[in-house]
Amino acid sequence: MNMQTSWTASAETPSATDESEQQLQEAVLIAESGSIRPQNAKHLIHCLTIIGQVEGHYILPAENKTTKYEHIIPALIAIEQDRSIEGLMILLNTVGGDVEAGLAIAEMIAGMQTPTVSLVLGGGHSIGVPLAVSAKRSFIVPSATMTIHPVRTNGLVVGVPQTFAYFNQIQNRIIEFITRCSHIQTERLLSFMHRTDALATDIGSILTGEEAVAEGLIDQLGSLQDAISCLYAVGRTAKSKPKKKATPKNSDHQNTQGFNAAEIKGAADADTKKEEKLTEKQKTDLKFKSVLLMVSAALVLLLV
Repeated sequence: MNMQTSWTASAETPSATDESEQQLQEAVLIAESGSIRPQNAKHLIHCLTIIGQVEGHYILPAENKTTKYEHIIPALIAIEQDRSIEGLMILLNTVGGDVEAGLAIAEMIAGMQTPTVSLVLGGGHSIGVPLAVSAKRSFIVPSATMTIHPVRTNGLVVGVPQTFAYFNQIQNRIIEFITRCSHIQTERLLSFMHRTDALATDIGSILTGEEAVAEGLIDQLGSLQDAISCLYAVGRTAKSKPKKKATPKNSDHQNTQGFNAAEIKGAADADTKKEEKLTEKQKTDLKFKSVLLMVSAALVLLLV
């Protein structure tokens, strides 16, 4: 009896230790990268948060809440390679930040094969707009807003035409990405960006959740449950689709249709044999017709 009691105690102790270690790892994951993977959910969905200011090449002050792109980019690579993860949920409440860092994260999300859904909570301002539309399906809560404004910079600015041309080039990159990943038209986006009567001390516009959906910037107005349900549906659809065979590079048109060299050669040989058979049949028909003509001529002579 004592042996059984001691065995039970020793068996339960590792389980409690493992659970504590797992909780500690989840806490560290949330603190360092703002992401978490729920273990007891219906599907294994990775949750990634983009909050505060997107930090780029320069370290922001300690009192600022930041999302570090050097943490997000490796996390996206790991999520894309992890076969157990069935989807990625991106929660946004950001004031914007570094343009190149934000576009880098947005391009990586847009290029992922893993099903992705974004949900704008509170705000998805400035560079947060490309981050919101980068997912395969984007949601926004009714109380959230999105600020659209031209590119700006901090620090020393050289007042030459080349500086403004560079700003315009950066702005065109942002516009191209937004229009590529959403349903808003370029002219409409530019009109919101250059509006002068919406903000008191700046140029641009603030769109509410309903306005963002109406303009085609965001796909759907919804809550967390709507976003999760959509992610489950996208994951099931992706699983049900048959996998396509990879097409090798530098292949000709026939190879892109799924044929290999042996099949092409076999088809060509079959066509050649078919032509030879057709030629022999034509020769036989001609001989038969010639015999019929000769017999007909002989009959005519006999009757005469």
